[in-house]
Amino acid sequence: MRVVSLVPSLTEAVARSAPETLAGATGWCTHPPGLDVVRVGGTKNPKTDRILSLAPDLVIANEEENRAPDLAALRSAGVEVLVTEIRDVPQAFRELARVLAACGVTARPRWLDEAEETWSSLPEPQTRLTAVVPVWRRPWMVLGRDTFAGDVLARLGVDHAHATHPDRYPRLPLEELRACAPDVVVLPDEPYRFTRDDGPEAFPGLPCALVSGRHLTWYGPSLAEAPLVLGRALRAARP
Repeated sequence: MRVVSLVPSLTEAVARSAPETLAGATGWCTHPPGLDVVRVGGTKNPKTDRILSLAPDLVIANEEENRAPDLAALRSAGVEVLVTEIRDVPQAFRELARVLAACGVTARPRWLDEAEETWSSLPEPQTRLTAVVPVWRRPWMVLGRDTFAGDVLARLGVDHAHATHPDRYPRLPLEELRACAPDVVVLPDEPYRFTRDDGPEAFPGLPCALVSGRHLTWYGPSLAEAPLVLGRALRAARP
């Protein structure tokens, strides 16, 4: 079995569970550290010719991260493409199990059991916060309806202000985001890399939580530690 992954979090999952199958991954696939596979471009601009040269039995993709024309081109060339859809935490575990089975993993990996147990045993949040969650600037984009990251935050007691917006990632004026007057602004370091010097200054007077984008948006081995890592960052923003 030869697998090419076009999704960073799924790359990490396969590398942890069946490393011998992974033949290629994107340049954004940074975990596990030191991953030594052929790089096939980005998630939005994969090099299909390079992927085909690896003669994969399976290409793993995601309906949100990868472009339909690229996946169609691979299928037209005779490559099997598995496309995941992940909008909440339970769906993430179902899709991870499906991906690993497609990669020939016969025994459920321990990390997957541990991650699922972590999320299923979370205590009910004692308090709930409201949040604005930008994922890009220039233009400003935020989490909207029906997103995996939004569900992650909701399970940690954080209700984001645009959860019922018609768009999944609406573009909104900064003034409108400020006017929400949330309890906290959640600023992940991916896909846009918000930092202490790039992001908080746009929300004067509002607590800003700088969080790990990997733990907020990735569905893979990082799920096991995500509640702890994200919870610590959220608490630090509101001493």
